[in-house]
Amino acid sequence: MKRNIYKVYNIGLYSLFIDTMAKLTEEYKVDAVFLKESWKPLTYLDIQKLSGKKSKGFIYKALRHLIDSKTIIPERIGKRNIIYHPNLSLASVQSYLGYLHEYASWTNKQIPLQIIENLRAKMPTPFFTLIVTGSYAKGKQHKKSDLDVVILCEDSFSPQKITAELGHISDTSIPSVHLYSFTKKQFLEMLLSEKQNYGKEIAKNCLIFYGGAAYYSILHEAIKYGFKG
Repeated sequence: MKRNIYKVYNIGLYSLFIDTMAKLTEEYKVDAVFLKESWKPLTYLDIQKLSGKKSKGFIYKALRHLIDSKTIIPERIGKRNIIYHPNLSLASVQSYLGYLHEYASWTNKQIPLQIIENLRAKMPTPFFTLIVTGSYAKGKQHKKSDLDVVILCEDSFSPQKITAELGHISDTSIPSVHLYSFTKKQFLEMLLSEKQNYGKEIAKNCLIFYGGAAYYSILHEAIKYGFKG
C-alpha cells in the first residue's frame, strides 16, 4: 500500500515539475529575445516576432517584469514608440542572460552534447567560456559538418595550452571538432575592430554552454566602446 502511495506521489511530483518547467519555458520566450544580438534595442513588434507570442497582455506583463527587475531599460523614441535595451551594465543581468543562453544551448537537441561535456571536463583552467558557433549554432549542419567550438579564457592563461590539452578530443570526436581559443582581451579586440572578423561572427551566431555571465561581461565592455555588430 505504501509503495502505491509513494508511486502516486512521485508521479504527481514529476508531473508538477514538468508543468512548472513548461510554464518557465513560456515565460523565457520573451526574455530570450534579448540573447541574440544583445547590442540592438528592440521594439514591441521585434519582441512579438522573435518570441512567437501574439498575446499583448502576455508580452507587456513580461516586459513589465523585466523593467521592474532592471533587466531591460525602456527608451521612448518620439511620442509613441518605445525601444528596449538589455541592461548589461548590471552583473545580475549578465548572469541572468548567461543562464538563459546556457539553458537554451543545453536543451538544443541538434548539438552532440557528450562532446561538449568531454571538452568541459578536460579544460585545463576553471575560468573559461565555452561556445559553439558555425553551422551547428545556425541549425544548418549536415553529416559532414565540423563542430566549431570557441574557448575564451582569462588573459593570464595561454590559449595554446587549451588547444594542446583538448587536441585529442577534437581530433577523435565524431563529428570532428574545430577548436579555437582566445583570451578575453583578444576577443574584445576583435569585437572592437572596424573590420569584419571571426570574433564578430561568433557574437552574431553562438550557443553558450559554459561561462555565460563572463561572455556578457565582455559584450557589455564592447558595447560601451561602440560595438554595434
